[in-house]
Amino acid sequence: MPQPPKFDPARRNARNGPLLLPAKGREGEPPMWPLSTCATEAERDAWWLLWATPQAVAWEQLGWTRTVARYCRIMVACDSLDAAATLHAQATALEDRLGLTPKSMRLLLWKIAPDEVGDKRDERSGAAREDELARRRRLQGSG
Repeated sequence: MPQPPKFDPARRNARNGPLLLPAKGREGEPPMWPLSTCATEAERDAWWLLWATPQAVAWEQLGWTRTVARYCRIMVACDSLDAAATLHAQATALEDRLGLTPKSMRLLLWKIAPDEVGDKRDERSGAAREDELARRRRLQGSG
């Protein structure tokens, strides 16, 4: 009787390490709208917001502009009160394909890099707030 194959992920179907995405997101203007029909105002707003996310860095490298545009169109359509359940299912499927959920990011091996500069800035602004509060307490206590 043949032996079942051994599962060895290190040797079989080797994957690269995680793709680190910048915490601040993608910078610059989004790509041109790739679909043949013009985008509505709501779709343009969604397009701008999506292309500022950290995931947009990977989409740009992979050339997924049409997929992101289709997601924008479906996402905006889902906002209407009479949106069909199938439309919501399509939106969920595209969210997974585009790495917009924690589970899909894990499956795609995408990771958002820690924002060390932002953390330091937050620490400094927190310390400045503490100094301001201490100063106000001293003024109130002495007055």
